[in-house]
Amino acid sequence: MRLEITCHDRVGMGQKILAIFVEHSINVRGIEFKQPGRIFINIPDLEFSEIQTFMPQLRLLEGVADVRTAPYMPSERERNELVTLIKTFPDPFISLDVKGNIRIVNNIASSIMGCNEDTVKGQHISQWLKGFNFTRWLDNVDVFAQTRRLKFQGEDFVADIMPINVINEIDEIVGDNNQVLAGAVLILKSEARLGQQINAFKEPNENAFSGIQASSSGMRKVIREAKRMSQLDASILIIGETGTGKELLARACHAASERAEQPFMTLNCAALPDDVAESELFGVGEKDHEESKRGIFELADGGSVFLDEVGEMSTKLQSKLLRVIQNGSFRRVDSEQEVTVNVRIISSTNKDLLNLVSLGQFREDLYYRLNVFGLNIPPLRERRSDILPLTEFFIVHAGQQIGRSNLKLTPECSEFIEHYPWPGNVRQLENVLTRSASLLEGTEIEIEHLQLPAYTREHGYLEQEFEGTLDAAVKNFEADLLRKLYPAYPSTRQLAKKLGLSHTAIANKLREYDINKKTIKI
Repeated sequence: MRLEITCHDRVGMGQKILAIFVEHSINVRGIEFKQPGRIFINIPDLEFSEIQTFMPQLRLLEGVADVRTAPYMPSERERNELVTLIKTFPDPFISLDVKGNIRIVNNIASSIMGCNEDTVKGQHISQWLKGFNFTRWLDNVDVFAQTRRLKFQGEDFVADIMPINVINEIDEIVGDNNQVLAGAVLILKSEARLGQQINAFKEPNENAFSGIQASSSGMRKVIREAKRMSQLDASILIIGETGTGKELLARACHAASERAEQPFMTLNCAALPDDVAESELFGVGEKDHEESKRGIFELADGGSVFLDEVGEMSTKLQSKLLRVIQNGSFRRVDSEQEVTVNVRIISSTNKDLLNLVSLGQFREDLYYRLNVFGLNIPPLRERRSDILPLTEFFIVHAGQQIGRSNLKLTPECSEFIEHYPWPGNVRQLENVLTRSASLLEGTEIEIEHLQLPAYTREHGYLEQEFEGTLDAAVKNFEADLLRKLYPAYPSTRQLAKKLGLSHTAIANKLREYDINKKTIKI
């Protein structure tokens, strides 16, 4: 049995405790001191009556606070931890003495050897491993750790071979701190295990995509593809309508790639004039005693560059970008010096780039360079199962910004939001909910709080407040159309022919709407 004694940490306490065991002729198998003031005693198992004879004496010793049974000695736990770790280690583990004889093997090592630990214990390691002279290595004056490729039972393994050194107790007393070689340990990895570990290391960072809502099957497919593409160091083209979250996906692809620790730089190709965009991308050389300026490509060296709305890029910039993709080099504006960088390009567009290619507005060779991997983000109206989870996320976020945590939607508002077409996609949804939450006086967001115009895919946004009759609306449309067309035709007869009406009908309508050459400025 084991006892744990809690006591004052002072000289002589251990001697007083042991004296009681001597008095009762109890064999002490082991004693361990743990600071501060904890003593563990290992004694044979005793009957309860025998325990009652000495336990009160221990508790009455001056300085003893408590005496209780313990499940194990501290050293037993540490030893069992080590044994469990070695035995269950997923790679072969072998311990050697100073002569190269086997002392310990773990389960997987004995399995490969085809025999148990007792059988191989004491045998020289050279019987099992070929390709490294352990005897010569252990006989060296200085024994250093090695990593070697060798054969273990005829199969290739990479072995980490590490010496075991202990402090020479005599030298420790005199202060020399010399170490004595006590043997070595070997950890072996097979080719398959190394491959598994490399693949695990290259697995995409799952957290990188955690900020993208993907309840719908369409978005789950996009995320699955993006995770695979992020590990392959080639250009990615993200296609999607405005507001679908193309930059968010681009950032996730960068964060899940091997370039994650390097910069991620962005440029909106539609937001800047051509000359400004060029200097932003490629930098400016030293001119008129002004210092040179590094561009986005240099700042992102080793990382990723995100070109948003790349379809808006001018043909001049397209040519320069193509050269960067082909050989990684370019020249700064007003400079002849070549600059070489290593960047991954992720681009996005809401346009049909192939159509732009057919019109001669986008370089075909650049298109295929950018579209090595393509990702298509479906619009929000095509992934309705994402709408309410996104809505909940945006409401919580908006509530946190204004210090309110009890905001919610009415059932009618939830249904309206789920079926609204959201032409502005996720960005429009976020903006509408943020505005509604910020201006809300109560706790429930209703349909009228959203301030959304009526919208259809066929006709776009419709007027929310319509007054008058259908006949009046038709007349207004006719008048507007005639005012636009009338100046383009030299005679009312030609206008009538264009609209498929008689000359008399057109003349009557022009008089009705008071449309003539004098009222219209040509």
